[in-house]
Amino acid sequence: MKKALLMFLSLVLALVSWSSVCADDGFYVVPSMRGNYAPVPKTGQMQPYVTGDDGDLHKGVAWPTPRFTDHNNGTVTDNLTGLIWMKNASNGEGADGFGPLTWTDAISAANNLHTGQHGLNDGSKTGDWRLPNVRELQSLVDFGHTGLALPTPNPFIGVTWEIPYWSSTIEAGGTDYAWFVSFDLGVVMSKARSFNYLVWCVRGDR
Repeated sequence: MKKALLMFLSLVLALVSWSSVCADDGFYVVPSMRGNYAPVPKTGQMQPYVTGDDGDLHKGVAWPTPRFTDHNNGTVTDNLTGLIWMKNASNGEGADGFGPLTWTDAISAANNLHTGQHGLNDGSKTGDWRLPNVRELQSLVDFGHTGLALPTPNPFIGVTWEIPYWSSTIEAGGTDYAWFVSFDLGVVMSKARSFNYLVWCVRGDR
């Protein structure tokens, strides 16, 4: 019985990482599963305004240096998230970009994107690209900037603050609406899917 108990405890300790926590009324131990968490990155805000605000504390996972890698084939990797983005943020129309599209057309354009279009020379095939979800799109926002709320320096071209960018995320409270990100202030809002907004395609599983 004692041997079986020891084996059981060994198995538990192999699966679980234990961390000690100090409480007001004593000392206790809290289990946390290894790797079962999603680290939250820094916002990019560096200017403090009051003690204890974001610009003072700088909480979150530090951005890598360099933040972005330009592959010189129309794609850019964000070294923070591992996501691969179009270098051309599709501000223009025709050969230079998609131009503003309805949400349905934005989904279709992203799904059908491939090498040879809009400055891409990465060997990608139809189905490799997609419209980013709202969290992925917002991950590009630098809350320390305004006018164009992106980390600097960055290698992207065609990014605009004047027209928002569609995400692939539908608003749960009204399925005729979808979420978008404006790179003026980094605002995330929803709008009717019939509106014409911009498309910034992404590759990768994260």
